Amino acid sequence: MAAGSDLWPPPAAVLGRLSEEFASGELTEHLSITLLRVATAFAIAMLVGTAFGMLMGSKTAWNNVLDALLIIGLNIPALVTIVLCYLWLGLTEAAAVVAVALNKIPTVVVTVREGARAVDQDLMEVARAYRLSRLTTLRRVFAPQLYPYLMAAARSGLALIWKIVLVVELLGRSDGVGFQIGTFFQFFDITSILAYTLAFAAVVYVIEALVMQPIDRHIARWHR
Repeated sequence: MAAGSDLWPPPAAVLGRLSEEFASGELTEHLSITLLRVATAFAIAMLVGTAFGMLMGSKTAWNNVLDALLIIGLNIPALVTIVLCYLWLGLTEAAAVVAVALNKIPTVVVTVREGARAVDQDLMEVARAYRLSRLTTLRRVFAPQLYPYLMAAARSGLALIWKIVLVVELLGRSDGVGFQIGTFFQFFDITSILAYTLAFAAVVYVIEALVMQPIDRHIARWHR
């Protein structure tokens, strides 16, 4: 389809709309709200998922008890989780963040569980032989071996959370990038949709390039 049509506006028009939205403050406001939801849900998912992943990976009994719930969590569609959270908790900020976190937690658990299973038991025996405290063993022996798996969970999780947050905002919030895209959709405003998509993609790329990749390289050097 030719550029410049109603369905595919030219790049100049998209960049112009992007500039207008940024100058008015609308883009900055909604993008900031979305980023806050992403950060909050990401933190919750990583903390909860890491805790349960370590528990299931190191304790067979806990793994047997929770494995069925984990499989269910992995296979429930994100849309179902979002709708149920809104029905149970109302159209609130808490419901939005919980819905996003619940969609991510199972994937963190799976990745961290595999990392916990791969921990060198000989090193753990050495820690016990030297009578290191549980905290010291966790910090100096267990956690460093888990870092690559945590990084993998973080990077894959962030990619997933970006997408789910927009759906959450589209369905039940009155602000954020997802809400704005839904509004533009109702008016068939493709130029604005592309402008917000471009801004969102740029922020994702900056975070990946300036935060996630340097951390990943640092962990990779240490692991070698």
